[in-house]
Amino acid sequence: MSKKAIVIGSGIAGIAAAIRLQVKGFEVSVYEANAYPGGKLSEINAQGYRFDAGPSLFTLPEQVEELFRIAGRDPKDHFEYLKLPVTCHYFWEDGTSIKAHADIHAFAEEVETKLGEPAAHIRESLKQSAYIYEHLAPLFMHRSLHQWRTWVNSKAFRSYLKMGKLGIFSTMNMANSRQFDHPKLVQLFNRYATYNGSNPYETPATLNIIPHLEFNIGAFFPKKGMHDITMSLYQLAKDIGVAFHFDQKVEQVLVHKKQAVGISLNGQVHKADVLVNNMDMVNAYKTILQQEKQPTKLLEQPKSSSALIFYWGIRKEFKELGLHNILFSEDYKREFDHIFKDKTISSDPTVYINITSVYKTDDAPKGCMNWFTMINVPNNQGQDWDAMILEARKNILKKIKNTLKADVEPLIEVEEILDPRSIESKTSSAQGALYGNSSNNRYAAFLRHANYSPFIKNLFFVGGSVHPGGGIPLSLLSAKIMAGMVEGYSSKVKVEKSSKPKAQR
Repeated sequence: MSKKAIVIGSGIAGIAAAIRLQVKGFEVSVYEANAYPGGKLSEINAQGYRFDAGPSLFTLPEQVEELFRIAGRDPKDHFEYLKLPVTCHYFWEDGTSIKAHADIHAFAEEVETKLGEPAAHIRESLKQSAYIYEHLAPLFMHRSLHQWRTWVNSKAFRSYLKMGKLGIFSTMNMANSRQFDHPKLVQLFNRYATYNGSNPYETPATLNIIPHLEFNIGAFFPKKGMHDITMSLYQLAKDIGVAFHFDQKVEQVLVHKKQAVGISLNGQVHKADVLVNNMDMVNAYKTILQQEKQPTKLLEQPKSSSALIFYWGIRKEFKELGLHNILFSEDYKREFDHIFKDKTISSDPTVYINITSVYKTDDAPKGCMNWFTMINVPNNQGQDWDAMILEARKNILKKIKNTLKADVEPLIEVEEILDPRSIESKTSSAQGALYGNSSNNRYAAFLRHANYSPFIKNLFFVGGSVHPGGGIPLSLLSAKIMAGMVEGYSSKVKVEKSSKPKAQR
């Protein structure tokens, strides 16, 4: 008789966890509070426009492909994507614009032509990014930081000798200011801190690992849109036997003798040998694990930034815009001070515009574009969001007008809004933080919850709020790390089938 596993939540990490456990021989059931899978990686449809609702950048596609391969499928038959020739279009109000070509030499030449920055500086920076990845990825991305064998092996020892060169002792901004002469290029590379909701003026320079993923490896786009990552993996999970239960909000993880034995919901008990929590770690401890010992220090850590997103259907095509576009603030440090110190929104925000209709033309009516228009904002701490959203909308439209020399407000025929409050209510993300705990200190990697419970046997954790972090690649890797633990960890403990779980209080 096969062992049973329950996954709480069907975010991308929850789906990946379900696939990996099913392949290992578990009988897997996924319980999801929403009526749909994917969590943040969902979609919005309105009046002929389709928007990817959440994450918009796709890197390390092999993490998706691997899930098909371990299930005995050829990923090419189920999931298609293309490599972007230009990773992002950057714009400033003074008329400067830069195309970040996937070809590093073309990008470097463009930077030298537009900014006068020596092309060699770009190549050196991306070489350093690859160096950081080479030495830190095996430790921080692919293994648990909470098991001794991660730290006692030849790769780890080699990395220890390089720590001074990996950016641990300086901030991202300090490192980029030393690397580049032109402030616009410093700003461009500082932007990568936002990929996990951090402040480039505080987060360690180890986050300069991120450009390696985007340039040296590549940025990609699923041919059916980002939501196809969710739907293709969801279909794969169903095809191999995973059972999904939607509109099913788990009420409690049942624990007996410090061992997870099942869940309760709607007055019913569902037993399992292994439980995997894909719910935001903080909210999980506040709700379904509220009766258990709390990791207080982790729960009290400052949270990452959040987002304010306007999904706009635009009745015009802008040929100068690509899939990913950034309209930069004139004072980047001030913008981050607003977010992390004042807990407000700058009057001059950096605006990110994602337009999938550039590649997937049926995402908007002919002659139109679907603008996913986002700014970074503080997480929810009870601010007057209604007033802040109205003001931010005006400032975003002003930034677009000043930068692109176009008044887009009359062109908006569809508008949907996502803010920190709705992010929290729809995805159970504590305070609407997009990436769990903040990474604004050099110890942040160690202040994420492990992929297993230190208190409860057979309870595991996946998703962006736990190790190794937020974003699609790291969330998928959290499921891989978890699955590698399950066999050895769970086999040491057998569920007492005859025992009764702790009564719900």
